[in-house]
Amino acid sequence: MAVELKTERKFDTSQFRHYINDWNSVMHCHHYAALYTQLADDAGDLFDGHGLLYAAAEGSIYPVFNNYFSENNITEVDDRVAIIEQLMSFTGMGQLKITNPSSTAGTAEMPQSHVDSGWIKKWGNREKPINSICCGYLAAAFSALHNLPEGSFTVTETQAIVTGADKSIFTITKK
Repeated sequence: MAVELKTERKFDTSQFRHYINDWNSVMHCHHYAALYTQLADDAGDLFDGHGLLYAAAEGSIYPVFNNYFSENNITEVDDRVAIIEQLMSFTGMGQLKITNPSSTAGTAEMPQSHVDSGWIKKWGNREKPINSICCGYLAAAFSALHNLPEGSFTVTETQAIVTGADKSIFTITKK
């Protein structure tokens, strides 16, 4: 591994907030993640719940990547990819492997997904993917990876653990 993620955890007892490297962080479990993903699903035609999860993930993690890369002078794409993969694992969201991280497109694989495992334990498999959070995470990752503005990439989950696949696969394309 080219670089290793540096982490420091803190808990602010006056505000009851968790921090990782001074970034406000929400501690969660896979059952909770599955529940709010189900709420997004239940929104149906009322509003785009999965779009909101995607946007929230993208908007919250994009500055984290940019700040971390800047503060630690991480400029090489391979080093940035290593940090992105490690942070996904560190936060407990799953195992991520980014393949083909070009500035116009790419792919990523998740052999283990926090959201999918919670969903399967609660409700079993289903026919369509649910990992909007990882899609937003990857959209932010690819924008930060290539020093592009937030929102520069679109991510689609094309294969999902929750549908019975052995891993989830994501397709990343530049807008």
